[in-house]
Amino acid sequence: MRPDSPIPSTRGLVRASTCGIGLGALLGLGCIVHVDTGSKDPTTTPDRADAPIELAPSIQLPVPVDPSVSYAAWFAVGSQDDPPGKEGLAWLTANMLAEGGTTEHPWQEIVELLYPMAAGWGATVDREMTVVYGRSHIETAGSFQTLLMQQWTDPGFDPKDFERLRSDARSYLEKSLRYASDEELGKAGLEAFVFEGTSYAHPSIGTVAGLDAITLDDVRAFYGAHYTKDRVTFAIGGGFDPPQLGALEASGEALPPAASAAPTPAPETAAFEGRHLLVIDKPGADASISFGHPIDLQRGEPDFYALWLANSWLGEHRNSSSHLFQVIRELRGLNYGDYSYIEAFPQGGFRQMPPTGVGRRAQLFQVWIRTLPNNQAHFALRAAHRELVRLVDEGMTQAQFELTRDFLRKYALHFADTTGDQLGYAIDDRFYGIDGSHLARFQTALDDMTLEQVNAAIKRHIDPDNMKFVIVTGDAQGLSEAIIADAPATIEYPSPKSEEILAQDELIGAHKLGIPAANVSTVSVDSMFAD
Repeated sequence: MRPDSPIPSTRGLVRASTCGIGLGALLGLGCIVHVDTGSKDPTTTPDRADAPIELAPSIQLPVPVDPSVSYAAWFAVGSQDDPPGKEGLAWLTANMLAEGGTTEHPWQEIVELLYPMAAGWGATVDREMTVVYGRSHIETAGSFQTLLMQQWTDPGFDPKDFERLRSDARSYLEKSLRYASDEELGKAGLEAFVFEGTSYAHPSIGTVAGLDAITLDDVRAFYGAHYTKDRVTFAIGGGFDPPQLGALEASGEALPPAASAAPTPAPETAAFEGRHLLVIDKPGADASISFGHPIDLQRGEPDFYALWLANSWLGEHRNSSSHLFQVIRELRGLNYGDYSYIEAFPQGGFRQMPPTGVGRRAQLFQVWIRTLPNNQAHFALRAAHRELVRLVDEGMTQAQFELTRDFLRKYALHFADTTGDQLGYAIDDRFYGIDGSHLARFQTALDDMTLEQVNAAIKRHIDPDNMKFVIVTGDAQGLSEAIIADAPATIEYPSPKSEEILAQDELIGAHKLGIPAANVSTVSVDSMFAD
């Protein structure tokens, strides 16, 4: 499993020393295989994950040849449960468990105990899920597991750990997110723009004012209310022994029997019409663009897999053959890459494969145009939106459908190569109510899918006319004025282009975005997630 939180939870596995919230430390590796849970019918549409989650017995994935043991404890709690005015409480609580001491061992002592084991643990926090995970060699698994379980059964809540972690979180918001990661800022801004007024609006790490308002007593109370026996599912995989499974399950008995906090309802996003633009004014910055809209679609539903195929053709993450990449990067060299998503895909700049542990009842279709010069941003935005309009209006061709399906049949086999990642997908299956395996269902859906189903799903779920756009830029006024004026966009290249590309450029430049001045707003970068 990986640090999959949209805003970092812990910074990789805890090993010999603590880690700061640096962007480079957010790297995560892994792919996808499926856990066979005995599905009766992999094609059955699961119940929507709208009702309170009913957690089931532990997830087991024995891999006798694996010389390690992977662990996970999924708690049905996330940043959506932050009390108003104390945004960041779920993140701080989880990280007090993952990077704080216990009543028996202070944090620095835990670091020293883990060092000779070459083992570690971490946590991810998203809108609705918190996962504490770890991995050790089978020879040290007994000692490691004892330490790991104490993190959630007997946390120390040391004031020094609290101040350290809160300071880290505040620094991430004020320095890293605002001033060292324009692309992540744009994506977080899009989520705040689309989910405004809901429990999804703020990053999982919280807001500056929210973090400042949180006390250590708040953390203790949040832990007592949400980290309970009825809200946890344990998972274990690799070369584990039955006693290790038994001890893991028994650790749940040390938790309160039932949560005192009622389940948080799914967010209800306010409906909007037309196209809306939020410009984040960051002096000296190039342009980073994200745009999209909510989609009422969940993993396991038939349209989900059809739309996944269409999205893969349009903008498969880090795939140079995808359409947006070809139009914007390959043919015109405007930026590093251009991608699209139908599920949450946090920290995309640091991962290759889709993440686990970010299950959500409300999803977002979004397009990510990676950083490019301000004078090319207007043209690139028109190019991406034009291709989206064409996809909805014209659909995919049979050749495009067949090529993408063949690609996905092989590519999806590499979504979870590690035991830990397989546990992550098994946990996600529980979240979405999938009887069996999402990954097995994916392969079956690809075999049965038709072009007509894909094109119908595109029209049902993608709406280029009603979208929200976010641009982080050092030319807030100039870009806003150009987009509002909607005059043809032009572009200049450092080297000659073919007549075919130049002819296409005329069409792209003439494509209307249709965003009126009343739908455009500008905010200062320093105001982002301040409160």
